[in-house]
Amino acid sequence: MDSPKPQTGVISEAPRPRTIWDIVHPHETLEELGVPPAIVTDLIFRLLFAEGDVSVRRFVDVLRINFKVLDVLMLKLQKDHLVEIAQAGQIGRTSYIYRLTDEGMARARDAMERSQYLGPIPVPAEEYNEAILLQTKVRKKVTPDEVQKAIGHLILPEGFHRRIGPAINGGTSLFLYGPPGNGKTTVSEAIAGLIAGTDPIWLPHAISAGGQIISIYDRLVHKPYEMTKEEADQVGDYDRRWSLYNRPTVMVGGELTMEALELRFDEVAKFYEGPLQLKANGGMFLIDDFGRQQMNPTQLLNRWIVPLESGYDFLRLRTGQTIQMPFRQLIVFSTNLDPNQLVDGAFLRRIQMKVQVEGPDIRMFHQIFDMWCKRMGIPFDMDSFKYLVEEYYRKPKKALQAVHPRDLLKIVKAICDYEGRPPQLTPQLIDDACHSYFV
Repeated sequence: MDSPKPQTGVISEAPRPRTIWDIVHPHETLEELGVPPAIVTDLIFRLLFAEGDVSVRRFVDVLRINFKVLDVLMLKLQKDHLVEIAQAGQIGRTSYIYRLTDEGMARARDAMERSQYLGPIPVPAEEYNEAILLQTKVRKKVTPDEVQKAIGHLILPEGFHRRIGPAINGGTSLFLYGPPGNGKTTVSEAIAGLIAGTDPIWLPHAISAGGQIISIYDRLVHKPYEMTKEEADQVGDYDRRWSLYNRPTVMVGGELTMEALELRFDEVAKFYEGPLQLKANGGMFLIDDFGRQQMNPTQLLNRWIVPLESGYDFLRLRTGQTIQMPFRQLIVFSTNLDPNQLVDGAFLRRIQMKVQVEGPDIRMFHQIFDMWCKRMGIPFDMDSFKYLVEEYYRKPKKALQAVHPRDLLKIVKAICDYEGRPPQLTPQLIDDACHSYFV
């Protein structure tokens, strides 16, 4: 309802800023859903076609639709002789069970030809965009104590948390580089855990743009946020097309292809699947082993150079229509290759934070080795440790790697188990492990 016009000479109050609740509040009419009515009726037809007799409760659960809105639609479909009541319950229209008429069956087949998407009613792309912007503009910051705790299980240089903490709170981009086996992926996973543990985010199952449906939900990426009773009471009723999730994390490696960064149209199901960066919105996108993907690094960087700068991505439908979507996630590139040989300076300038994850020095290597001895129940032996460092690192001039103690001690333990003796360290066992491990 329009607010009354201010009287002449009276200064009106400034409009209240929009909040996420203005978007996810329950809708009472079909118009308030914001999507073409044909999309909603097609979903009703497809559910009836797929399942036969369908209860009101089933419609509400699958389509995430308000009963009042559903009831208005079902009354119209009844009036048009497209559906009929298969069974009437004892508590009014909320307990009805519906089925298709012969004419309705023909309409349902047409709906199946157009698309086979069957799930929650999509939300308009404009509302999705606004929701992402609202929830990424201001969000809970991680503290130095939280970052130190998240990486506390790693032996890292003193003050390392100060290198990654600002990037997490900045929420734009981070480049982790350095020799292999020193914890870049583990650090990335710790960052993902920190981001997931901040304030949860409202996300829809699917969105609608240009009359098309784009699926966003991915069960491997989107983990439901478990609300406490107090939180649930505070939230109350809401538009069930939206759900509250932990901040998402998408992790990819060498399997990443350029197609995964574009809208993908399923020729059989006839709806779109959102690209990976759309699924990661509001959270984190990790590209591990950067430079080893099934595409040239320059192709990937050219694809993202504008989104990284502007905060917006542009996706193209098969019709040729281009839609603008927020590009609001922490992008983490992790590589053991030389960054200067992978990308040019123009791209590196667009990545705000660059953090080198170096190999350990001898003191840190000792700490890591001792830590893994304790974890595996192997008594630490200084003579064996000195033998390892001298014979397999100093003499051959091999770089120390943080992953080596864990891997070598696993082999030592396996040898001891095989020979039926308690776990222990000796120079001979060090030789046996190194001969099996190093090429």
